[in-house]
Amino acid sequence: MNYPKNGKKKLDFKICIVCLKPFSYRKKWRNCWKEVKYCSEKCRRNKNERNINYSTKPTS
Repeated sequence: MNYPKNGKKKLDFKICIVCLKPFSYRKKWRNCWKEVKYCSEKCRRNKNERNINYSTKPTS
């Protein structure tokens, strides 16, 4: 396997189905990575409100 110059291998990533942001594999997901859909608990709780951009401030 070819590793980058820093010696770390590239981790798998997915796109969160709620916020549409990429998130990387975590060790705690090693047994269930295929089932992971959400990047965070916040997105999991708000799964009915898809495509929310949490990083923007509300406009007045």
